[in-house]
Amino acid sequence: MSAAEPNRPTRVVQEFARYLRTETTGGMILLAATAVALLWANSPLDETYRAVRDFRLGPEFLHLDLTVGDWAKDGLLALFFFVAGLELKRELVIGELSQVRRALLPIVAAIGGMVVPALVALLVGGGAPGMDRAWAIPVATDIAFALGVLALTGSNLPSSARVFLLSLAVVDDLGAIVVIAVLFTTGFNLAAAGIAVLGLALYAWLQHRRVRSPWLYVPLALIVWVAVHSAGIHATIAGVALGLLTRVRPDPGEEEAPALRLEHRLQPWSAALAVPVFALFAAGITISGGAVSSVFTSAVPLAVVVGLIGGKTVGILGASMLAVRLKLAKLPRGTGWRDLGALSLLGGVGFTVSLLIADLALDGEGAELAKAAVLFASAIASLLAAALLLRRSKAHADTDF
Repeated sequence: MSAAEPNRPTRVVQEFARYLRTETTGGMILLAATAVALLWANSPLDETYRAVRDFRLGPEFLHLDLTVGDWAKDGLLALFFFVAGLELKRELVIGELSQVRRALLPIVAAIGGMVVPALVALLVGGGAPGMDRAWAIPVATDIAFALGVLALTGSNLPSSARVFLLSLAVVDDLGAIVVIAVLFTTGFNLAAAGIAVLGLALYAWLQHRRVRSPWLYVPLALIVWVAVHSAGIHATIAGVALGLLTRVRPDPGEEEAPALRLEHRLQPWSAALAVPVFALFAAGITISGGAVSSVFTSAVPLAVVVGLIGGKTVGILGASMLAVRLKLAKLPRGTGWRDLGALSLLGGVGFTVSLLIADLALDGEGAELAKAAVLFASAIASLLAAALLLRRSKAHADTDF
C-alpha cells in the first residue's frame, strides 16, 4: 500500500466538496442568466435579443457558419459535457460508482428517473405531433440547479444525500447523452466520423503515453469537435467522449491525475460561463397569457411538465424503493425515505439538458412552448423540493442536537 492511499478517501471528500461549491455558484449564475434572458426577450428590446441570438458567424466552408445560439448549444455545452465526462470517469474509477453495491442505488434511481418520465410523457402526449421526439425532453436532471437548491435548503442533510444526488445526476447525464446521440443523429457522414474516431484514439494514446502538452491536446480536441459536428452527431458528444478517455488515476509521485487538473481548471468556466451563456440564448422565450395557458393545455408541453414533476419523482423514488426492497441496494447512510422523496422531487429540475433536447426535438412555436414547459416544471419542482428539504434539514438538525 502506498503512502498516498490512506489519504485517498479524504481527498475524494475534498474533491466532492469543491465540486459542490462550484456547481452551487454556477447554479446561482445560471439562475441569473435565465432571468436576464426572460426579461430581455419580453422587453421592448426583444428584437435585439433575437438579432444577437440568430447572428451567424464562423467559416462556411467547414459548415460552421452557426448562429450565436447554436455556438452556445453546440460549442459551449461541449465544455460542460467534457467536465461531466471527467466527473463520470472519476466516479466510475475511484469515486462513488466504483463499488457496485454503493453505486447501484443512484444508478437504478437514475434509470427509473429516465424511463418513467419518458413513459409518462408519451402517455400524456398521446399521438400529438412532435411527441415521437419530445418524449425525451423530461428525462434529464440538471446538475447545477439541483445541487444549488440542495446546498441552499438542505445544509443539514447528511453528505450521503448529496453524494446520492450527484451520482444520480451524473448517470442521468450519461443517459441523456446516449439519447441525444441515438435520437438526434441525422445525415451521418462516415468520413467525418472516421476522423473523429482517429482523433479520439490519438487522444487516448497520448493519455496512455503520459503526454501533458496543451499544445497537442487543444488542437486535437477542436479537430474531434469539428469532425463529430460534421459527422451529423451532436457535437456535445465529443466533449463527453474526450472526458471519458482522460486518465483519472495519478501515477506514483504525480500530485494530480490529468482529469483532476482539468476539472480544477475547466469546471469554473463550465459552471460560470458555458452553461449560463447557453441558458441566456436558450431560455429567452416570449411569455404571454396565451403561452402560459398553452403550456398547460397543449399536449406536448403538458407532457413535459407532468413528465418532469410527476414522472421524475415516481421514477426515482419508485426505482429506489424497488432496489432496496429486493435487497439489491441500501439507502445512503443517515438518509431516510422522506429525504429520498425530497431528492426525487428535486430530480424534476430538468433545465440545461432538457432545454437542449427541446431545441433538438422541436421547431418554431413547438420548441418555444416546450422550453416554457421546462422552465415552469423546473421552477415548480425547485420550489416544492426546497420546501421539503427545508423541513428535512430542520428535522436532521433537531436530531443532531
